[in-house]
Amino acid sequence: MVLGIVVVLVINNKSLNPAYKLALIIPILVFPIFGGLFYLLLGRRKLKKSQRDKLNQSFNRMGKMLIQDENVYRKIMASDESVAAQMRYISQFSQFPVYENTAVEYLSPGETFFERLKEQLRSARKFIFMEYFIIQEGVMWNEILDIMVEKAKAGVEVRIIYDDVGCVQLLPYKYDKYLEKQGIKCKVFNPFKPVVSVWLNHRDHRKITVVDGLVAFTGGINLTDEYINKLVKYGYWKDASVMVEGEAVWSFTLMFLSLWNSIDTEVLDYEKYRVTSPWPKSDGFVVPYSDTPVDEETVGENVYLNLITKAKRYIHICTPYFIVDNETMTALCLAAKSGVDVKIVTPYIPDKWYVHMITRAHYQQLIENGVKVYEYTPGFMHSKTVVSDHDLAIAGTINFDFRSMYLHFECAVLMYQSSAIEQMDSDFDNILKVSRQITLEQCQKVRFIVRLTRMVLKLFAPLM
Repeated sequence: MVLGIVVVLVINNKSLNPAYKLALIIPILVFPIFGGLFYLLLGRRKLKKSQRDKLNQSFNRMGKMLIQDENVYRKIMASDESVAAQMRYISQFSQFPVYENTAVEYLSPGETFFERLKEQLRSARKFIFMEYFIIQEGVMWNEILDIMVEKAKAGVEVRIIYDDVGCVQLLPYKYDKYLEKQGIKCKVFNPFKPVVSVWLNHRDHRKITVVDGLVAFTGGINLTDEYINKLVKYGYWKDASVMVEGEAVWSFTLMFLSLWNSIDTEVLDYEKYRVTSPWPKSDGFVVPYSDTPVDEETVGENVYLNLITKAKRYIHICTPYFIVDNETMTALCLAAKSGVDVKIVTPYIPDKWYVHMITRAHYQQLIENGVKVYEYTPGFMHSKTVVSDHDLAIAGTINFDFRSMYLHFECAVLMYQSSAIEQMDSDFDNILKVSRQITLEQCQKVRFIVRLTRMVLKLFAPLM
């Protein structure tokens, strides 16, 4: 009991989100004998100094090669100072600059992404970098692997990073060694070890492909068959990705290389992978950015908050999970009460029942404050997209949940005045046509046992 009280005092004096503190304190007080172990396993966000130093060394090297063109920034200032402030925030706290000379194509659903990905992989001449949270043998991965093995034999440099926990039950044992034998350089991020460690909490949730430094992909799509609806688990799987072509690909190249160097002692010559060929005609402004748990700055959440609080006409969100803190909930409700059209689409068929219960537990408060909530009836909504006022949008890997915003390595693309935003707007309109709007009456008619379960689960929401 004394140990539990000490741990609670320590947690209370940390600079953590209050909801995160509450989710840790309650189980420690209820189960004091296991309180310390629980905190060590799930509660601590800060990495060991040796781990932070290794990651920071790699990220600092990356930062020195990311230079903002001030002429580009001045153009945005002249167009919209509010947007320029958003770009400046990302540049300051995640190091990534804003680019012109870049085109973005919105790819949804996963089947569309898959065809474009294969097309670009087949065109590779110099290198292919892939970094994914989940890879599983099947139609999708086997076709991709065949292309990459063929490219490796032709002299193309092929590198892959995959997350161990994301793939631990999906890939054969020591699959990285198998890929190495195929001529593909492979690293496993944060290998699973059955020991109590805060490092186990942090996963590489990013999805990145870079081809020759000319084209990059990111979004919600992992490399397994349900993402292209070859395997149906939760109805129709709706997902989204973007293909970035041009100068902004350099940021994705460095994201990959910096994480590779944090895993491996091999010192790579980053300049070797820089491309200076003629770029496509500028299609608005693009900022690829990443968010990591190395420091306390929650870049992913703050970029979302900036879009929500500065929206004038509308903010449209697609997310598989809605487990947010008070700041995000307040921002969404305040925007709706201020006359902004706030719409959120979540899945109708969930992949995790307990997470979906917490998502639904937020509906009533949102609807009472004027937010329109929808569920995608054909199946599972896995897209992570936000569109605001026809000229700002985000697509990437960052969910509206605590794990994405506080614990995982994530990435996304912020677009301003890009033609891809029109594509995203159109897709959102089509999503609404097959989604059901949740009413306040539906929320109020929920059975008591369901409501009670939601309330209990909501206490632990920041840990899910």
